[in-house]
Amino acid sequence: MNNYIIVTDCTCDLSIDVINKYDIKVIPMEFRLGEQDYLHSADFKVFNEVGFYNQLREGVEASTSQITPYTYESFLTPLLEAGNDILYVAFSSGLSSTYSSSVIAFETLQEKFPDRKIITIDSLAASAGEGLMVYYACLNRENGMSIEENKSWIEEHIQNFAHWVVVDDLHHLKRGGRISAATAFVGSALSIKPIIHVNEEGKLINVGKAHGRKKSLTTIANKLKETISSNDQTIMIAHGDCLSDAEFLRDKIMEMGVVKEVIISEIGPVVGAHSGPGTVALFYMGTTRY
Repeated sequence: MNNYIIVTDCTCDLSIDVINKYDIKVIPMEFRLGEQDYLHSADFKVFNEVGFYNQLREGVEASTSQITPYTYESFLTPLLEAGNDILYVAFSSGLSSTYSSSVIAFETLQEKFPDRKIITIDSLAASAGEGLMVYYACLNRENGMSIEENKSWIEEHIQNFAHWVVVDDLHHLKRGGRISAATAFVGSALSIKPIIHVNEEGKLINVGKAHGRKKSLTTIANKLKETISSNDQTIMIAHGDCLSDAEFLRDKIMEMGVVKEVIISEIGPVVGAHSGPGTVALFYMGTTRY
């Protein structure tokens, strides 16, 4: 039987249409904007109400915190009490301690619900890269995979989820400790745009550079063409309040004729607090991550 629930967290940056279609359970996460704390949920309601990226552009600082074991237990207990097994895809352990918290919580929950299957997976992915993994997990479930088979499939393919990121302003990644001061300095000179990648350990690394915005987007489109594993797949593009750039990248890729469908979504505040406005990120299944 496949009566298991697929759960993830708000760093997945999936569109609400995908979340609703596959009944994905998304754990809300906290963020701070200026001196105020907020809770970000899958509907992006608070995110839109506070004008998140406009405030970042005005110099308001944003920060985030991991999901606590207590939050996991509170969110998942009703699902388990309803008789569901749980497959949880977590934000990369290379970028957050969220996965570690899930392990602690799941041990407690397993003791309380010994007859339920409760599985947590470190995605080693971020934003809609994590979301794409969740999307594939949903397709696998629709195609009849058991929870154990789905877990095995994800772990077998985890290094095929390619991430390519172009950031407009590296200040936010530097401030959050996601990149070095040296990388940030290089990126601010002469309109050089670093090409950032999420490596096999789920960490952000600088792997290239391009002169100018359109050139950087074209560069990652070409990376997809070189390394995509098949031309009949759905890919994802996430953006930080720069829809026209995301659409430019989508159109470039569709012109290449190497994908079936492109899903565009926004980068929410938990990831966006570190990547900043103007970020465009590309996610697909590749022959390797890099």
